[in-house]
Amino acid sequence: MCKKLVEFPTNPHRLNPYLGSKFVLYMDGVAVAGISKVSPLNRKIASIIKHRSGSDPSTSRLSPGSPVEYAPITLERGVTHDKAFEEWANKVWAYGSNPGSEVSLKDFRKDLILNLLNEAGQVALSYKLYRCWVSEYEALPALDSNGSAVAIQKIVIQVEAWVSDEGVPEPTEPIL
Repeated sequence: MCKKLVEFPTNPHRLNPYLGSKFVLYMDGVAVAGISKVSPLNRKIASIIKHRSGSDPSTSRLSPGSPVEYAPITLERGVTHDKAFEEWANKVWAYGSNPGSEVSLKDFRKDLILNLLNEAGQVALSYKLYRCWVSEYEALPALDSNGSAVAIQKIVIQVEAWVSDEGVPEPTEPIL
């Protein structure tokens, strides 16, 4: 007798993974409007230590070295009158400020929360992104009078760490 494979332990009726198109990013406790794209959350061990035992002539072993590196994250959204990206980028470097006050050391780093939602709009997964700051800001894309694309604003943020929020349970989805 074969046991039925249960893909999702909390919700055994769910057969598909979550879509990557429903998400919300929170900055300063407020949802950031209009974000259309977030690059992957990625981390890697910067160095791999290769070693072998003196009694093992043919095989090397690999161990994690240090440090752990977190890849920058790119956020994209359509250009609007919302100045949140620009104001945050200006905290890292504000042109025309008095000497010594170009960088807002007090608050240029922000902790963010990224929630992945299921099809019903419930929070399925949540990640906390720590000590983020803007390393690149694109206010306007290349403009083309013959094109019909939406103008996209972009920031690249450096992240010192991110963790999955273990306090977010798998949502129970009603069966219709």
